[in-house]
Amino acid sequence: MTTGPAQPTEPGGDGDREPHRPLVVHRAPDAPRAAVLLLHGGRADGRTPPPRLNLPALRMRPFGSALSRPPRGRELLLASVRYRCRGWNGPQADAARDARRALDELAALAAGVPVVLVGHSMGGRAALRTGGHPAVRGIVALAPWCPSDEPVSHLRDRTVVLLHDARDRITDAEGSRLFADRARDSGARAHAVTMPRGGHTMLRGARQWHRLTVELVAAILDGAPLRLPADGKIPG
Repeated sequence: MTTGPAQPTEPGGDGDREPHRPLVVHRAPDAPRAAVLLLHGGRADGRTPPPRLNLPALRMRPFGSALSRPPRGRELLLASVRYRCRGWNGPQADAARDARRALDELAALAAGVPVVLVGHSMGGRAALRTGGHPAVRGIVALAPWCPSDEPVSHLRDRTVVLLHDARDRITDAEGSRLFADRARDSGARAHAVTMPRGGHTMLRGARQWHRLTVELVAAILDGAPLRLPADGKIPG
């Protein structure tokens, strides 16, 4: 899978530089019936491009590999977002802006195809922020960054699942739960799920994270009920 970022085009900079293309397509069947867009993590602040050896992007590779086997026989287009900057950068919300542009490109490439966003950490926040895009059917947010003032009203009628280990020390699992509550009150089909292990990196119990993500993506695309425990806690 391609993860190396292109150099961003600076405003008013050298006109010979190639424009930044936020959409990276990894798997493109001739007639896709659905699409998954992966969004890796980053930092709160950082205006330089992600490095070519980018650990947050590498962390999403196993999820891409798990999803590359078409869920329930679907012909699935698999892509990811390439960020201009490695940080969210406050009100600029750079990762969300890149995600929105990638979604526009994806919608033009595969018109009418339903999309599920799968984002980790900062990428989870970007997925949740852009989940109101017309092409998006649902979101699986992995250990997402959910500030208390993150908007939710645009997620009405979307299926949103937030997976979080309560022992995560980088992003706040309670923030995910509160976000899901607010999104549900705004008309989203939102669920906060407690994972038994994994921390922020999702390395411990990784297969469980991968398997559950694939199952959730398939159910969202099928419009099927989500198979989640009534108490929201995945057994170890």
